[in-house]
Amino acid sequence: MKEISVLLVDDHEVVRAGYHRLLDSHPGISVVAEATTGDEACRQYLQYRPAVVVMDLTMPGISGLEASRRILAHDPAARILVFSVHENEVMLGRALDMGIKGYISKRSASRVMIEAVRQVAAGEMYIGQEMMSYLVRHKASTDSDSVAGLSTREFEVFQLLVDSKSVNEIAELLSLSPKTVGHHVAHIKTKLGLSSIADMTRLAIRLGIISP
Repeated sequence: MKEISVLLVDDHEVVRAGYHRLLDSHPGISVVAEATTGDEACRQYLQYRPAVVVMDLTMPGISGLEASRRILAHDPAARILVFSVHENEVMLGRALDMGIKGYISKRSASRVMIEAVRQVAAGEMYIGQEMMSYLVRHKASTDSDSVAGLSTREFEVFQLLVDSKSVNEIAELLSLSPKTVGHHVAHIKTKLGLSSIADMTRLAIRLGIISP
């Protein structure tokens, strides 16, 4: 059986060390690289071409979703497994809609990580048991989801705005001009029917995208 090479992406050193040991302790799986940011994950993917990317969603700079979008834009066959503290239909739906192969929560990751990596490496979907209710909810109510109308780029800008990033900071992080980011912000406000960043932040808290 061909060894499964893994790129492990998380900004916390202790978390990476723990899962690195877990993955390497199983025959047929090898962590070939680690990344601490989304930008670094994109570079490491191009360098190592791992069989599976184990991707956190919340990191400094661009999010794991944006990093995944960039990786998949370059290589649509990339196999990405999200492991995240976010347990809600919004983040799960966004991940699945962009082509991510698996999604598990960090509270169960230590129990299911190996099975999830092997399944995703085989080209199959893996959704953690704790995410199943959100999967059902996503399939049933995506159209009514208040952020479903945002494009991938708009959703990324939305995440950064509610994370207290300024327009200039977002422009630098996403390699866009401040003017382009400003247009995105205007479109987001229109689509959501909101007039302020504070309103967006309250919405993000209600949807579980950020913690209160």
